[in-house]
Amino acid sequence: MVRDGNLRDSLKNVVALMVEFMRCESCLLYLLDGQRLVLCASNDAESDAVGKVSLKLDEGLTGWVARERRLLAISREAYNDTRFKYFKDLPQDTFESFLSAPVMWRNRVMGVINVQHRGPHSHSGGELEMITTVGEQVGCMLMLAQIARSESAEHLSELVLDPASRR
Repeated sequence: MVRDGNLRDSLKNVVALMVEFMRCESCLLYLLDGQRLVLCASNDAESDAVGKVSLKLDEGLTGWVARERRLLAISREAYNDTRFKYFKDLPQDTFESFLSAPVMWRNRVMGVINVQHRGPHSHSGGELEMITTVGEQVGCMLMLAQIARSESAEHLSELVLDPASRR
């Protein structure tokens, strides 16, 4: 997060580190774009969902985390939670466990980071602390990027995504 480079690469690196340290199969990072959360980084290099998948703040587990500004940990059958919303473009929607934290700067939600395991997984206190801390650090990184380029970007996702990849 502190190295020179573009924001897109920094977010990809954060996602890769989360996968490595959490030993999970999926990490997805969404950024707030107006009233929608847009998928801006994924560890799935073969997916073309980045920049295409988005949801409202009242949709799905991810929207709930952003709206409530709270951590959410589901150890099994996350897809059966009443707040769950299925996206056909995300194979991760069939995964069992779900851990999610808001990406925050001060008291402002800037996005959401999700970590998922294929099978059931009880999240440790260390994992809860880690995803919360990463959410706060990414929030600071995004705010610094937005300040540095405030005159050229209306929404955070514009700092990360190519205009052609946005709907």
